[in-house]
Amino acid sequence: METRKIADQDVTIHKYNTVVIGAGAAGMNATKKLYEYMDQKGIPNPQDRIAVVTAGLPLGASRMSGSDKQTYYKMGTSPAIADSAESFAKSLTAAGCCHGDLALAEGIGSLRGFYNLVEAGVPFPNDPMGTYIGYKTDHDPYERATSAGPKTSKFMSQCLEKIIRRYGVSIHDHQEAVEFITDGDGDNKRIIGLATIYKKELNDKNLAINVFLAENFVLAAGGPGALYKTSVYPLGQTGIHGIAFKAGLAAENITESQFGMASTKFRWNVSGTYMQVVPRIFSTDAEGNDQREFLTDFFPTTGKMATDIFLKGYQWPFDPQRIENLQSSLIDVIVFNETQKGRRVFMDFIHNPIGNDGMKEFCIEDLEPEALDYLKATGAMQRLPIERLEHMNPLAIDIYKEHDIDLHSEPLEIAVCAQHNNGGFGINKWWESNIKHTFVIGEMAGSHGVKRPGGSALNAGQVGAQRAAEFIVNAYGVEMASNVNIESQVEGVIGRIKALYGNSQMTGPQAINLIQETMTAFGGHVREIDNAKKAIEKVIGLSNDIEKNGLAVKKRTDLIAAVQARHLSLASIATLKAIIELLEAGSGSRGSHLVLSDDGVEVHPDIKDPDTGEALKFKSENQELRESIIRITFDANSESLFKCESIPVRIAPADRKAFEPAWTDYRKGKIYHD
Repeated sequence: METRKIADQDVTIHKYNTVVIGAGAAGMNATKKLYEYMDQKGIPNPQDRIAVVTAGLPLGASRMSGSDKQTYYKMGTSPAIADSAESFAKSLTAAGCCHGDLALAEGIGSLRGFYNLVEAGVPFPNDPMGTYIGYKTDHDPYERATSAGPKTSKFMSQCLEKIIRRYGVSIHDHQEAVEFITDGDGDNKRIIGLATIYKKELNDKNLAINVFLAENFVLAAGGPGALYKTSVYPLGQTGIHGIAFKAGLAAENITESQFGMASTKFRWNVSGTYMQVVPRIFSTDAEGNDQREFLTDFFPTTGKMATDIFLKGYQWPFDPQRIENLQSSLIDVIVFNETQKGRRVFMDFIHNPIGNDGMKEFCIEDLEPEALDYLKATGAMQRLPIERLEHMNPLAIDIYKEHDIDLHSEPLEIAVCAQHNNGGFGINKWWESNIKHTFVIGEMAGSHGVKRPGGSALNAGQVGAQRAAEFIVNAYGVEMASNVNIESQVEGVIGRIKALYGNSQMTGPQAINLIQETMTAFGGHVREIDNAKKAIEKVIGLSNDIEKNGLAVKKRTDLIAAVQARHLSLASIATLKAIIELLEAGSGSRGSHLVLSDDGVEVHPDIKDPDTGEALKFKSENQELRESIIRITFDANSESLFKCESIPVRIAPADRKAFEPAWTDYRKGKIYHD
């Protein structure tokens, strides 16, 4: 580490072989594996060659998000149910727009990643014979899912962190990523550094610039959590998509965000047992008065309404293919429709669902067989939802108690929220991006397609971390960052930071709020092409204004929000640009978003378009587009700042070598160059 005076600032320079950006479950495992691969090769002091850089160690989705029993999706471990990596891959690619080689790699590496977590101390449950018990999750044909409770990903991060601290790897906390420093052009372009602001030392005299130089970068900073207003991402999960785009990384499938109902006072997914215990769902006016059983207007019987509430448990993500004929995702549409009227929606665990005057009183025996049989099998036939929840999953109650919410007395305010992005930055089978020596893992990686089984993202993060680390050590080596002249690039970074001290009347938080409101309204789970085009004009204008006039930064503590607003504006433009490209291709409703259309399928005869008064209609999915992916890159010369192309999905390799030639390839290191 050294300090240099650059553009009147004291800049701290760090050098490593590999820098991992992000401290969640994926980033921590990449760090662990990097150390272990180096150690296996006999590299002295591997801990000095690796560093973790994070904006906040306790922040991010891995540390602060979950659900009733947060799912980890792996290959099956039941002694009675056969499974294979090829079958696993078919589940991941079933809805299209997913590269087959990535899906197969996730299947092959699944159990290796899972048992790595078991050995690290994550308390996944097993029976007396040592079997790791499974259950079915959404889009899951087998019992591949497991859980360590509501805090599964937090346990993963913490257990892995303990190991890398024991290894002595440096964790640079409180570092706000500002820009990547690059070198070269085209195929020779490389990311050689990351410029950050060390938030603990930022003051009115010092920008606290740190620069991390490395031969390799592993981006594990999570999804674009701050893009949406109505969101269940934890408040600390901002994402670094904007600066990654600016550096030249190409993204794929960023149109495919996943949405679902979540509580808003404490951001938490209300999936699984929260819905399976069949709570009452009601609405109020903006002040919390005028309680109304609004669901009853759309269902013929209390039993059907209650069954759909139950089914939201394991059909939790909003899915346009589960709307017609009173299927479970109709509830998401009705809830969203109610909130659009300015009303608030709540889940109530101390009362059963209440019908209208023409409906029978709730009786658990009136549930349809899929729901009733499940509740009987689990012994959850108690009188009230809170009693059923106490029986099935008391930890689901405890997680709210930890945040001063008592489900025994307080209803949960809920909304349809952005929860996960199935897309991200494009990667190859070793999780390397289009820029050599830069790898992307976890939610930031575009390894998923239109839909994915619940919990498969945790598996993807662990497998990607292991594969990226293996490739780095075996294909790129362990040399420290070389001495390069970065003074001019760092001067540019400092100049662009200072330019944020502008003459604008808009503050950083106000700019972020504008981005979030625009994305929720026009890039969320309900989409329409003309609205998306108006929205992108708004965020392009905002981005251009930030570049030209800066923001209202009155003191250094305002600076972090301004930095975030600048790169979030780019991320929002990219997302809307890709959405428009997909809508113009005629994609229709797919994944977790609904595309409105005047000549489409009726959502429900009683749900009206607010502009026309006609029944709201949506366009069905164009399944021909499942074999292609929208790829988007930053283009400073384009009016929209981005360009899109459609690329075909890669198929999974089918060739299988005999043992001896495969062994030869392994010994010679050829596996890293095929």
